[in-house]
Amino acid sequence: MDLKETWKDVDAYFNDELKVSDEVTNSILKKNEEAGLPPIEVAATHGKMLFLLAKMSGAGSILEIGTHGGYSTVWLARALPKDGLMATLEVSDQHADIAEDNIRNAGFEDQVTVIRGPALESLPKLLERGYPRFDFIFIDANKDGYPEYLEEALNVSTTGTVIVADNVVRQGRVIDPDSGEKSVPHIRKFIDMLSENDEIETTVIQTVGRKGYDGFLLGRVK
Repeated sequence: MDLKETWKDVDAYFNDELKVSDEVTNSILKKNEEAGLPPIEVAATHGKMLFLLAKMSGAGSILEIGTHGGYSTVWLARALPKDGLMATLEVSDQHADIAEDNIRNAGFEDQVTVIRGPALESLPKLLERGYPRFDFIFIDANKDGYPEYLEEALNVSTTGTVIVADNVVRQGRVIDPDSGEKSVPHIRKFIDMLSENDEIETTVIQTVGRKGYDGFLLGRVK
């Protein structure tokens, strides 16, 4: 049995049976592919998971670090109440252009703002721009920035803020301090920072699926 093919088939099974994907989310994936964006979006089932986590947390304000083409952005925006707001940070103008189209087509242009530029320049200015402290934060950008993103995310958090970070398992390589993968030392530093911080409760969910073997970190600010 080819496990990777099984993972893909199981993803497809749940996607179909639970009616996870829809016309809007499928159109975003198609637009991103046609534009030549790398296929690094979260899986559909994980997009729905993000929606449910944000919805269950009652988030009225959401921050996303790493917009890409807006796929996870739209999933998260669906969890907002009518008066909710979301900021999503993207360094690539090409990606931001595509994301803004996808967000507009999904009907969230009045609630979601794509903020362009390096995230570490945008993050310290969010409160000055009038955003409230965020109820839900999703980190899914360049992995070498995760330690700094965590520091800045905590600065715009409040009691009860949920923080989710993608791609923290790295196909299991995260446990190898001598791994040749350049992302691993940064992810390990990110994990070390969390292990030493008593102000946030955390765990990790390992995942398998069409994107292979990886995982999400889940945290809640005390």
